[in-house]
Amino acid sequence: MKLNLQDMKATQTDAELLKLLSAELQRRLPENVHENRDVLAEAIRGLPPGWRAMAATHRLDVSMAMDDLGWHFHNFYHAELCDETARGLRELEAGEAVEIFEQARALFEAHWEKVGNRSLESLAAFPQWYESSGLEAALDPLNNRLWKICSESPDHGIMRFWLDYARKYPERLLDLP
Repeated sequence: MKLNLQDMKATQTDAELLKLLSAELQRRLPENVHENRDVLAEAIRGLPPGWRAMAATHRLDVSMAMDDLGWHFHNFYHAELCDETARGLRELEAGEAVEIFEQARALFEAHWEKVGNRSLESLAAFPQWYESSGLEAALDPLNNRLWKICSESPDHGIMRFWLDYARKYPERLLDLP
């Protein structure tokens, strides 16, 4: 069922709203779309602004909950998805998070070719390289800043920006002609 304005406004808790937003995002981007990063990037670009932002930032939220920025760029190595993540953070008015993400991406891009040749694709090769390359140490201050932002809403992390956005701009989540 397609989410509508009344459903969003009827929610009384963050948990209720996040459940609705997550279900709608899953409806708009079914699991099979996530199998190919090029297809996923194209699908994200076709969404209304709010959904586009949420879809583009979801993986960053997962990465920060489980790992860090370096692992995020390794696991989701795709320039267009990185572009979408930065746009999404901007749309969600997550100013400091955008700044952190862009600084981290600039540091990671110095190693883009090394990671891109896929010699570090295996989970066995990346951790040792990540630490010995100096990238992990360079990203530590940015990771700490982004983890601090996420800790301000421990139950939601980056998705707290989704909640704020949905309440402030519900019309940006609608399919308008």
